[in-house]
Amino acid sequence: MFVSRNRRQVALGVKTGVRGVAKIAHGDGNVGLIDVPDPVATPGHVVIEVKAAGICGTDLHIYHDEFPSVPPVILGHEVAGVVVDTGAGVSRCRPGDRVTTETYFSTCNECIHCRSGYPNLCRNRKSIGSAVNGAFTRYLLVPERNIHQLPGCVDELAGCLTEPLACCVHALELTRLEPGETAVVSGPGAIGLLTLQLLKSAGLRVIVLGTSADEERLAVARQLGADIAINVDISDFPSEILARTDGLGADAVFECAGSAASAGNCLVMVRRRGRYAQVGLFGKPIPWDMEQVCYKELHVSGSNATVPSAWIKALHLLASGQVKTAPLISQVLPITEWQQAFEGFERKQGLKRVLTPAG
Repeated sequence: MFVSRNRRQVALGVKTGVRGVAKIAHGDGNVGLIDVPDPVATPGHVVIEVKAAGICGTDLHIYHDEFPSVPPVILGHEVAGVVVDTGAGVSRCRPGDRVTTETYFSTCNECIHCRSGYPNLCRNRKSIGSAVNGAFTRYLLVPERNIHQLPGCVDELAGCLTEPLACCVHALELTRLEPGETAVVSGPGAIGLLTLQLLKSAGLRVIVLGTSADEERLAVARQLGADIAINVDISDFPSEILARTDGLGADAVFECAGSAASAGNCLVMVRRRGRYAQVGLFGKPIPWDMEQVCYKELHVSGSNATVPSAWIKALHLLASGQVKTAPLISQVLPITEWQQAFEGFERKQGLKRVLTPAG
């Protein structure tokens, strides 16, 4: 069901500002445009005027009710924009600053995870775009502590992809890597292509895998520095990888597709005592040959969203040009055309789609 107004707000006489793309109720679908009150900069918080907001796989999972959300809630958590208002006590930014923002609106700050520097694992975490209103609208309220200044060489379109880059940085933080090793990235979507660039910046040889539906994405992988990009539908890819690794297999594999077939292939390609990193999300349980983890004595890691250190590294990589996010943007649409953007994303057309408040 798609609706264009929040009738409850209208009935209550709430002053509305602009429209936003919201998960209106639980269940498959139930996403549409609603009127959104303009947020107020409360103490310790900042209002950002959104200039660009990327569509993430998580947004699609929320659409299909495969990821927790608290409807009605504005979607979107990949964002860049300009500070337009600050609350009392804010000192790290001011109106006019070009910024991006971390996504955790609140955490408990008391559990062992928060106190150890892993707020991503806090059981009481509330994030923009799922539990609190997110970025698929014109104005976004976030805590000051989440704000990061955009480098001067990074515009808002490229800057809104800082969050997925930080997710990939965190995945690498959890995976032991050495220069000169060979890594496989399975899945040449935006996450896979960001992971590719990070691995190349760390001095690894990188093989990117995709299907026939990914041919355009595999071409982008080659442009972004992949040593090899292979279509698994027409290649004996396990044999090819063995041939390029002295018969051992890849030192590390990064599953970035969120596909059961991809996860199974990664177990085949990784060498004994290698590393398996799960980066993509499946949206549901999948079968996985756990015995291979034992037989090969694999080190398996999973990564969940971001930690603050990953944002700092991500912005340094963007500023230095070692990682480029702009080549991943294949379409920019106003939020009024969100449905077209979601459908294109689900059909794997192009790479990253970005919504803007215009229109």
